[in-house]
Amino acid sequence: MILSGPRATSIGLLLLGGCVHYHAQPIDPARTAQEHAARSLTAPGLRAFVEANTEGPGSWPPRAWDLRTLTLAAFYFQPDLDVARARWSVAQAGRVTAGERPNPVLSASVGYNTTTKAPSPWIPFAVLDIPIETAGKRGHRLAMASSLSEAARLELATSAWQVRSRVRARLVDLWAASEERALREGQQDLHRDNVRLLKLQWEAGAVSAFELIQARLAADASRLALREAERRSAVGRARLAEAVGVPAGALDGVSLSFEGLDTGPPESSLAEARSQALRSRTDILSALATYAGTQAALQLEIAKQYPDIHLGPAYEYDQGDDKWTLGLGLTLPLNRNRGPIAEAEARRAEAAASFGALQARVLAEIDQALAGYRGALSQLSEAEELVDNLRREEKTARAIFDLGEISRSDLVALQLQLGATSLARLDAIARARQALGALEDALQSPLPVSDEAWQSPPRSATAHPPEEQP
Repeated sequence: MILSGPRATSIGLLLLGGCVHYHAQPIDPARTAQEHAARSLTAPGLRAFVEANTEGPGSWPPRAWDLRTLTLAAFYFQPDLDVARARWSVAQAGRVTAGERPNPVLSASVGYNTTTKAPSPWIPFAVLDIPIETAGKRGHRLAMASSLSEAARLELATSAWQVRSRVRARLVDLWAASEERALREGQQDLHRDNVRLLKLQWEAGAVSAFELIQARLAADASRLALREAERRSAVGRARLAEAVGVPAGALDGVSLSFEGLDTGPPESSLAEARSQALRSRTDILSALATYAGTQAALQLEIAKQYPDIHLGPAYEYDQGDDKWTLGLGLTLPLNRNRGPIAEAEARRAEAAASFGALQARVLAEIDQALAGYRGALSQLSEAEELVDNLRREEKTARAIFDLGEISRSDLVALQLQLGATSLARLDAIARARQALGALEDALQSPLPVSDEAWQSPPRSATAHPPEEQP
C-alpha cells in the first residue's frame, strides 16, 4: 500500500494546483505622487462614474460643479474612502475564513524491526486526523464575522458621509470668502472716495486733521481686510480641492455653483428626523453590528466548552501485513474555557457601554445642532432686517443728495455703514449654512446617491490580485 513515485507525484501536483501564489506589490511613492498630481475633474473615468450616479448623461464637464457633483468626484478620488473600502474588504475576507472547515492532518512515520529481516524490516505508518467541530462553532464564527463585516460596511458609509460633509463645509467657506472679497472691493472704493472728499474738506477747513487721519486709517484697514479675503479665497479653493481629493490646480478655471447650500429640513419634520437619526445613523448601526459580533463571540467561547471530535484512521504496513486502525480523540475540557468566556463577556459589556455612550453623544450632537441652526436662523433674520432698513435709508439719502440737501461725504458715510452691515449679514449667512451642515451631519440624512457610489472602488485597480504560497 505504499504509493509509487508517479502516483505520489500526481497527488502532490493535484494538491498544489489549487494553491494561490504570491506576487509582490511594492509601493512606488514617486509614481503615486505623479498619479495624484495628474488627477483632473475632466478625467474620462470620472465622467462615467458621475453619469452612472446621476439622472443621466448631460454636458461634460458640467457647466458648474455643485455640491452633488463635487461629492461624487470626492467619492471617486478621496483616498479616505479607499482606506475604508480596504477595511471592509478585510472584514469580508474574514467571513471566508470563518466559514472554512478545519483541514485534516496527515502524518506519517516509519519503523525498523532489528530482529526480523523478512519480508522487510521497514514498517511504514500513516495516520489521518479528521477534526469534526461540535456545538455549532462554525455557525458562531460565521455570525461573528458577518456582524464585523456589516460593521465595517457601515463604517465605510460613515466615512462617505464625512467626505460629503467636508466637501460641503469647504464649499461654504469658499463661497463666504468669495462674497467677502467682492464686498471688500466695493468698500475699498468707498473708502478711497471718502478720504478724497475729507481731504478736500480739510483743505477748506471744514473738518479737522484728526477726522482725515481716521478716514485714512479706516481705508488702510479696509485694504488689509481685502487682502485677507483674497487669501482666504485662495486657501478656500485649495482646501476644497483637498476635500475632493484632487490637487489644487484641478480647480483652476472650474466654475462652481453654490446652489442648494440653504436647503434645510422643515421645522415640522425635525422631531421625526431626530427619532429617525437614532435608528438610521450609520455609526449607531455600526455599533449595534459590533455588539452583535461580541454576542456571537461569546456564543463561540461557550461552545468551546464542548470538545471537538478527532477521527484518526491509520494504516500500517507491518512486514507484509496490512493493518488498519480507527482512533477517536477529543480534548478534555477540564477548565471549561472559563478564561476566554469571561473575556468575551467583558468585551460584550464593553461594546454595550460604548453603544450607550455613542447614543448619548448622538443625542447631544443633535440637540446642539438644532439649537445652533435655530440660533443662526434667528441671527440671520435680524441681519437681513438691518440690511433692508439701511438699504431703504441709503435709497432715501440718494434722493436727498440729488436734491442737494446733504453732502457727498454724508452719502458715502451711509454707504460705508451699509457695507459694514452687509459684511455682518454675510457672516450670518455663512454661520447659518455651516449650522445647517452641522445639523445634516447630526441627523445624517441619507446620501443623495446610491450605495454603489461609495461602496465600490470606482477606479480600476492596476495591481495584480493578491496571491499566497501554499
